[in-house]
Amino acid sequence: MNTVIRTPPASLAGVGRSVIFRTRGHAHGPVVRMVSASDVGAMIKPFVFLDLVDTQEALGQPGVGWHPHSGIATLTLAIEGQGRYVESIGQAGTMVAGDIEWLSAGRGVWHSGFALPPIKAFQLWIALPRERELAPAFSQHLSVNEIPSDGPARVLLGRSGEAVSPIDAPPGVNYFVVQLKAGQRWTYQPSRGYRVGWIAVMDGGLCTPDPVDKGELAVFDQSDAAIEFEAVTDARFVFGTAIPHPHDLHLGYYSVHTSRAALMEGEREIARIGRELRAKGVLR
Repeated sequence: MNTVIRTPPASLAGVGRSVIFRTRGHAHGPVVRMVSASDVGAMIKPFVFLDLVDTQEALGQPGVGWHPHSGIATLTLAIEGQGRYVESIGQAGTMVAGDIEWLSAGRGVWHSGFALPPIKAFQLWIALPRERELAPAFSQHLSVNEIPSDGPARVLLGRSGEAVSPIDAPPGVNYFVVQLKAGQRWTYQPSRGYRVGWIAVMDGGLCTPDPVDKGELAVFDQSDAAIEFEAVTDARFVFGTAIPHPHDLHLGYYSVHTSRAALMEGEREIARIGRELRAKGVLR
């Protein structure tokens, strides 16, 4: 097998922040778990889980696959395909390419969904701060036309320049999906204190100045320095920056909280909701 070593463009050599960790995650069928709270998530919290789905097969089916969360929020980005979601708080809807759906689980929620191929999507979990981890659950759905852009970046959470996401996410968290043509450059200067930074590439390849290729997740060193990107080929990637989450992570099977006491309260609530759903015949 021939190995190609890419040399960063001279214009990017020694610029900005460097990659300190990279992974291709672990595949479970059509889902690649790129970040877990017990590994990479401990480095980049509040970003604690990230799944990449890329398949030509259907996922799930109506009425099954219900599961709970507490203490976290999920952001689902549909890149290709279409699907439907339903939540125990009474919200339901459809998703098509470019849409996002934010579910802030707070003290507890159950949800389910299915998707029709071809399917390409990212699902991100964010650990909620103490003031939100036991708040009532809520969700927001945005169509592709409702998501603001700043240059090549669509602002899914937080802000970039004058573009501000309408999602009611916790402060201190930015999350973008970025598309660059081959040879195109983009520089992002995080606000002071946004020391967490990472990217996951779904298409193409980049220099940051370190090379990052399709299917890779790369974590940057923690600093306030700018991050520069140059597309080696046409590229598309998600990019997260944040103020570091200051709490240890207390993990349940579907939950992440800032303390053992909060985890126990969240798990009691999702158990209560589960009993209600079973009484209604939603769960078996």
